Amino acid sequence: MYANTGYMDLTDDQLENYNISLRANCCGVYRLLTLPVMSTTRPLGRPDYQILYIASGKAIFHINTEIQEASAGNMVIYRPHDFQQYAYYLEDKPEVYWLHFTGKEAAGLIREAGFLKDPILYTGISAKYQDLFLSIIKELQLPRPCSEELSSLYIKQLFLTLKRLKEEGGYKKTEIKEEMEQAIHYFHENFTKDIQVEEYAKKLHMSTCWFIRSFKQYAGMPPGKYITSIRINKAKELLESTDYTVGEVGTIIGYENPLYFSRIFKKQTGLCPAEYRKAAR
Repeated sequence: MYANTGYMDLTDDQLENYNISLRANCCGVYRLLTLPVMSTTRPLGRPDYQILYIASGKAIFHINTEIQEASAGNMVIYRPHDFQQYAYYLEDKPEVYWLHFTGKEAAGLIREAGFLKDPILYTGISAKYQDLFLSIIKELQLPRPCSEELSSLYIKQLFLTLKRLKEEGGYKKTEIKEEMEQAIHYFHENFTKDIQVEEYAKKLHMSTCWFIRSFKQYAGMPPGKYITSIRINKAKELLESTDYTVGEVGTIIGYENPLYFSRIFKKQTGLCPAEYRKAAR
């Protein structure tokens, strides 16, 4: 299992705190690689709030005595002391981002984002969500001046993004959006390969222009840029958590030419890979 997590140094009785505005207690991302199943059961829940974002694949949740499937593009909210039971299965190839948070602003942000009676909300797939979760993880892993304030701002940005989405009409499940979900799943599974957008569009019996326009409307960026974002996020993970050389990291994520990889990485992050690794550590 791949895991990238960050935690505040808190005791259990500190997880719930309404004397502060907003705070990230812990945050992470899980991706099953070989483990057949990962399950969580908390009969009494947790003292803080939790939000989960299904970035790819799907997860199974037991909610109100019913088993519900949350596929890519859904977010799930748990309030303090809610019964929690959910599972990820390897065959579903899930990638799930999660965040535990507390504070007096939390309930209002959740309500305004659209989480009312149903704890599962279809929010669509967007690299912006992943970037926000990863930003919170980094602030928790590498505490620096203002880390707590910045992580709380990232939480607000996440929920304000959902609020805007709701007020603009929200996402509606359509056939074209299901095809875009399949495309995103394909890109996540094959980002190390030479993906030709034109060839993929042909498989869907779409013109290249129509596919690119539909994908951009759904994911917020063109498919080529989305594939690059997957690769760069994976490169960040490898630079932070392994001792692979820059050239090896580039090869792993699909760039055979290390100079080209370094150029793309710096364009996306503002730092060359070696500088990024040094700053992250």
